[in-house]
This record gives sequence, structure tokens and C-alpha cells, in this order.
Amino acid sequence: MLPKPSPDPKSSMWAWLAHDLRFYRHQRGLSGDSVAKLINCARSSLSRLENGEAKLDEGQAAALDERWQTGGHFGTILWYARLGHDPNWIKQHLDIEAGASVIKVFEALVVPGLLQTPEYAYELIAAGGRPDIDEVLERRMARQAILAREDPPVLWVLLTESVLDWPVGDADVMRKQLAYLLEVSERPNVGIRVVPRSARAYYGLDGSFKIMTGPSGDVAYTESPGGGRLVPSAAEAQSYVLRYDRIGQKALPEDLSRDLIKKVMEATE
Repeated sequence: MLPKPSPDPKSSMWAWLAHDLRFYRHQRGLSGDSVAKLINCARSSLSRLENGEAKLDEGQAAALDERWQTGGHFGTILWYARLGHDPNWIKQHLDIEAGASVIKVFEALVVPGLLQTPEYAYELIAAGGRPDIDEVLERRMARQAILAREDPPVLWVLLTESVLDWPVGDADVMRKQLAYLLEVSERPNVGIRVVPRSARAYYGLDGSFKIMTGPSGDVAYTESPGGGRLVPSAAEAQSYVLRYDRIGQKALPEDLSRDLIKKVMEATE
């Protein structure tokens, strides 16, 4: 079986890294096994790196640069790749989310996608001006299947009080959404806590984010209009873990959070 071709190096910085890893290996006449040993990974993992299905980390880039005397070529591209927007971020984000054993979400503006009702999600998508509302809605609802698995991930969610009382759609849409939050909050693998307005200024004012923990460790994800950013760097992802914990210090306990959700829900009647 022929190996998959390297991705187009002009498509993204990550693709350039994958392309050059294979190019430099072939230029030096090295086998996949020898390079896999150099960067301390399995041969199959090297293939995924060269195909653009996985990403080099700092240690691997440093090992390549040192052994091949590149003048920091791989480390420099890696640095720029992490700064730039990756056009494949949506698929990568969803793949990591689907394989995560623990997902921690802080959401300052809206209910997280994994906990949205179809009606609530429809209103959000429509408000965004998407022409393919039904397709986007179907994909978003499909993501929630991970919560119905036999081995669902642990999902910890921190919401601001504004998420609860900001009207998305009509009163009926909000009542159903808040009722659903109460329902899922009773599941053993789901925890929902609310940061009340009385917290005033706190770390969460910097914006929403998510931390996904899987076989490769923690990966953080931040979203912005037009594209999200994945943070696979262990050191940078750890800063989001700390941020999550600091926001959690301002959140109500689970029981009081449920009471607040009920109060807001009853106010919509």
C-alpha cells in the first residue's frame, strides 16, 4: 500500500511541517523506523505526522533540528503554526472532543454546544446568518452523542449567570433549555455550576474556552468569530486548567447553581 501523500505545504503552517518532515527524511535517505526512534514515537505515529494527521511537539521538533542541524527550522515553523489559524481546526476540535475522557467548559455567553437543545441551537445558528442552518444544526446535535455512550466523558461546565437569562429565541425556547440543563446536571458524569453576577470582575471576563483531556493529555480550545484555536502545548494548556480552577472559585456549588437555574426558568413563565 502506497503511503498517503504529504499535505500541501501552502495550505497551512501545520501542513508545511508535515511536508518538510517527510521531505527532510527522504533527502537524507532515512527510514521511517530510524526517524521514529529519533523523535521517540512509533512508526505509525511518524506516518500520521507526515500525513498531517498528528502534530509535532516541541521535543520532537528540537530533536530533529539538533540531529539534522537545520538551524531551528522545525522549531521555528512549529512556533508560527501555533500562532496562526489552522483551516482544519473544526475537524481537529471535534475529533479531540469525541475522544476526550474529561471535558471542562467555561462559557460566558451561551449554553455550550454539547448541552444545547435543538430549538436553542437553531436560534443561535439562525442569528449567525448561516444559510445552511439545518446542516449545522444536525452536526451540532450529532456531537452530543458522546454523552449517551456507555463510557461518556466527564463533563464539567461553568456558566455565567448571563447565559441563563440572556433570551435566545422566545420564552418557550429558554424554558426548555433551562429545564434540559437541570435534567443533565443530575447525571453522574455531568456537573454544572454557575458564576453569579455577584462575583463581579474575575478571570472569566477574558472569554470562553474548553479543556479536553484525552490519551495525549490536555488540549485547550478557544473560539472566536470565523475560527477557533486549539492549544495542544502542554504548558499553555496548563494555563487554561489554572484559569478554569480560578473561575471555579467564584462559582456557586452544584445545588445552589440548580436553584438559580430553576429561579431563572420560573421567571420565564
